[in-house]
Amino acid sequence: MILSIILILLGFLLLVKGADFLVEGASNIAHKFHIPEIVIGLTIVSIGTSLPELVVSLTSALEGHSDIAIGNVVGSNISNLMLILGMCAVIRPLEMKKETKIFEAPMTVIATVMFFLMCNTGRESISKVSRVEGFILLAFCALFIVYNLIMAKKGDQFDKEEGTKEQRDVKIVPTIQSLAAIVIGIVGLKIGGDLVVDNAVNIAGMLGISETLISLTIVAVSTSLPELVTSVTATYKGDTDMAIGNVIGSQLFNILLVIGASAAISPIVYDISYNSDMLVLLVASILLLICPYIGVKNHLGRVQGAVYVTAYIVYMFMLVWTNIM
Repeated sequence: MILSIILILLGFLLLVKGADFLVEGASNIAHKFHIPEIVIGLTIVSIGTSLPELVVSLTSALEGHSDIAIGNVVGSNISNLMLILGMCAVIRPLEMKKETKIFEAPMTVIATVMFFLMCNTGRESISKVSRVEGFILLAFCALFIVYNLIMAKKGDQFDKEEGTKEQRDVKIVPTIQSLAAIVIGIVGLKIGGDLVVDNAVNIAGMLGISETLISLTIVAVSTSLPELVTSVTATYKGDTDMAIGNVIGSQLFNILLVIGASAAISPIVYDISYNSDMLVLLVASILLLICPYIGVKNHLGRVQGAVYVTAYIVYMFMLVWTNIM
């Protein structure tokens, strides 16, 4: 068991560093070829920080561990909203921009509801996310990327105003070096995903703990580390837009891209015991939708952030209690 724990920790390290390499390499190429900054933040960074979830869920689905594939995404999204966004709001009140209130937060709720319905409906007696539903989610993922590109066009003036500052912060890196970083990142994510999934299943079997608990807690929180590091760092630097965008973007990509790609490759069997956790995720998403209208207008304040974090701690305690006791 000690060896399995060590290998899981090594897997997590590879996941985090792999994501770092991939995001860094992709960002350098984006800068070199003059891709707008807003597109980098809303797409490359969000997808990059969601890559650990993508690799773990894909690996789990292919190896027949549907509990980990589903639990990883549900648990990661709960962690993103309640723990990470909550912590960021406690550190510094987060301003919610008009686009976030009108489009992005509602998109999160819609995607969560769509995910929930797909998991609980179907012609067969066994609940599952089918290949067709996987392709539907991927289609919505493509639409979300198009939305970001449209928003980037509207943000050209902002980019021009911020351009001087950004250019000073950009380090010129040779294209070959950036491509090498992307390859190293992908390899690290693949190896790390295999180590986490295989050894998490081994420990669950040895301790008699369900894959559901392992996926909702250890795996989910650990694959959320890139989002945690990125968002908290951005908040400390005062870049609260990046913190909010990273979390919301990751929420959407986890459902639309991670579950979509996993189901498209191999249909994911769904255990209805996840319904209670899905409801927690849905409530947390709805709270994000109404928070800008509670307290300080257009802000997710420290009090609301503290409520999120406290609710997450209670949720984790109840999760462990009901699965072990």
